[in-house]
This record gives sequence, C-alpha cells and structure tokens, in this order.
Amino acid sequence: MFNKLLYLKCVTSTATSPYPFIHHYPFLFSLCFCTATSNSRSFAISYLVDNFGFSPESASKTSKSYNICFQTSEKPETVIGFFRNHGFSNIQVNYMVRKAPWLLSCDPCKRLLPKFEFFLSKGVSRSEIVDLISKYPRVLRPSLENHIVPTYELIYKLFQSHVRTTRFMFGNTFYSFKDRLAHNIRLLLENEVSESNIARLLGNHSKAVYTSNDIVKLVKEVKDLGFDPSKESFVVAMMAIKKISVSLWKEKVDTFKKWGWSDEALSEAFRRHPHFMLKSIKKINAVMNLWVNELGRDPLELVHRPMIFDLSMEKTIIPRARVVQHLLSKGLRKSANFVYPISIPEKLFLARFVTCFKEESSQLLKLYQEKVSVQG
Repeated sequence: MFNKLLYLKCVTSTATSPYPFIHHYPFLFSLCFCTATSNSRSFAISYLVDNFGFSPESASKTSKSYNICFQTSEKPETVIGFFRNHGFSNIQVNYMVRKAPWLLSCDPCKRLLPKFEFFLSKGVSRSEIVDLISKYPRVLRPSLENHIVPTYELIYKLFQSHVRTTRFMFGNTFYSFKDRLAHNIRLLLENEVSESNIARLLGNHSKAVYTSNDIVKLVKEVKDLGFDPSKESFVVAMMAIKKISVSLWKEKVDTFKKWGWSDEALSEAFRRHPHFMLKSIKKINAVMNLWVNELGRDPLELVHRPMIFDLSMEKTIIPRARVVQHLLSKGLRKSANFVYPISIPEKLFLARFVTCFKEESSQLLKLYQEKVSVQG
C-alpha cells in the first residue's frame, strides 16, 4: 500500500601514509600563519579589496570569518605565485580566492603542494587537476593524511577508476562526513547491498543517503517494499524516499490521486520505476494533462509504464503522440495504444511508426521532428 510508503517516508525524515612526501610536510590545523593583530587584519582587508575586488564590508567579514591576517603582501603573493607556477590562470586564481579566501594565509609548500602531488600521482592529467582545483578549491582544506587519503582509498575500492574517484572527490562536499561515509558503506555491504549499487549511490551524488544516520532503517524499508538490493532500482528507491521531504512526498501523492491513481496504483508504479517520484509536480501534471485531457486516455495506463514521466514532453512524448494520432486518423493504425510507441527506444519507434509507412513517412517525420513549446 502506498500509505505504508508515505508512513515510511515520515519516519525516515591516523594510518601510516604510503606517500613519502607527506612526512616532509606536517599539517598545521590553523587557518593562518601569523599573529592576528589589528594592523595585519587591516592590511589583509586592503589586500582583498585592492587585488580581488572585495568590497570593504565583505573583505572585513571574510578576514574575520577565516582569520586571514598578514602584514605584508609576501605571504599572499607566495600563494598566488604557487598557483601560477602550477598552471593556474589569473582568472582561476581570482575565482579560488573568492571561493576559499583562507588560501592566502596558508603556507603553499606545507598545505597545498602535498595535496596537489597526491592527486597528480593518481594518473589524472595535470590540466584536469588544475581545472578541478580551480572549480572546487575546498578540496585543499582538509588534512591529507587523516582525511583525503583514507577517503580516496575508500571511494576507489568502489569505483575502481582513478579518474572517477578524483572527480567524485572534487565534486562532493562530504569531507565532514568521512567517518559516517565509511561506516555507512560498511553497513550497506553487511545488509546485502551490492558494491555496484553503492557505487551508483555515490555516482548519483546522493549525499542525503550515503551520509544518513539511519541507513540500516532506510535499507530495511526499501527491502520491505519488495526491492532487490542487488538491482539498480533499489538505489533509486532509497534516493526517492530519502531525498524528498515528507510534505513534498504527500503533495506528489495527492497530485497522482487527483488524476485518479489509488494507493495500490502508486505502490505498483513505485515498485516498477521508483524514479518517477523524483519528478516535479509540474512535470507530473503536464504528462497527466496531455494523457487524459488531450489524448483522452485512461490515467491508469501509466501505472504500468511510469518511466514515461522521465521522458521529455517537447522531444518525445508530444511528437510521438502526434505521429500516432496522424496514423489513427489515416486508418494506418487500428489500435489507439499510446503507451508502447511513447515508451520504446528512438530507433524502434522510427522503424515501426515512421519509416515503415513509405507514402506517409515524410509527413510523419516532419510531425515528429517539428519543435514543440510546452508552457503551463
């Protein structure tokens, strides 16, 4: 019963380093390397304003928030020189300082170089490392030995790809969840969730799931709904239940019921394709309006093919519906089945509903390729 699903939704709401350079650069946990005097603070504020376009107010707030302080330009110029010498452009340096102003107060040889070398040692090109660091400078903030290395090794065991692991490390703000991440991966494995599914979970950037503090309860709920933990749908169901708030979940349930779906229909559709619950209410209403009011179809037809909600209205659903309507009007198709032609792959649709009708194929192709604007 989908009421059960709604209920479930409510209740789930220092190792030795293998990298020798680490020992030559012990990490300091302070964000600045100088005494925070009023003079050094004032100079840092002026430096941010004059060199990086900060307003006096934002520079003052930034210097206090990140404890940025230096009395001369020597330290920040050393940091800037480090980045330029490693291939960063002036635009990239400017962006990084605005995103991570604490960089200006650090010692680049001790704080930055070991991390830069670590990622380079993984076989990812220097140009990509430069690009990733410039976009996600926060990756340089945590401890290399205590945080970056163990997290990297954990993710690599699942991805088995240095490129994917490196991109994941930069693209996710999960550093404060490192211990919970490792703990949850172990719990997922203990509860029969396959490594490939855990990798999918990480690849989908579902931080709400892999940093959850009730991961075992979530796994049990999804299992109780009939999902196999070795199948990809298991991960999608986890994400749907965890990512959607209780109020939004209820709103989506009410939307489907407005179009005639029962609790049983919702449960059936969710088991078939849980991803449809991640669609926006606007998209749900758009598909249902076309299906019921414009095509005159039974809304329950979509229960068995809820993946139709994933398709583009402009590029797939409306153009294919027009083709089928044209075939029906010409008597070239007797069955008014819209579910099958809309849900099949592109190549198969063209073969069975366009090119096979030689005399009509040019007109059908024109209908299919005509651009559609969907509003409201």
